[in-house]
Amino acid sequence: MHRVLIVCGAGASSTFLAHRIRAAARRRDIDVSVSASSTAGLAERIGAIDVLLVGSHLATRFDELSHLADAAGAVSALLPDTIFGSGGEEIALDLVLNRVADTASSS
Repeated sequence: MHRVLIVCGAGASSTFLAHRIRAAARRRDIDVSVSASSTAGLAERIGAIDVLLVGSHLATRFDELSHLADAAGAVSALLPDTIFGSGGEEIALDLVLNRVADTASSS
């Protein structure tokens, strides 16, 4: 199972996206746990994840957040601006799967 955390400024938009990604994963029969957090709650949750997805509005903080993920043994990805449009959950799920595959192939 892949453990994914989506982080955004307040946690509201990431909660909505997490729900949509879980639904997409069920449709594709992919075992994934997806949760959401604000940046304020990240430190408490980072150690229990495999993939950190960062909202596009946090692009200026991506390097900082990515470094935290690296230190915790997780991979990270910046979500595209279009993620909340139609099909965005599929794009996000593919991003998770690609990041996990990239990590596995470089190990």
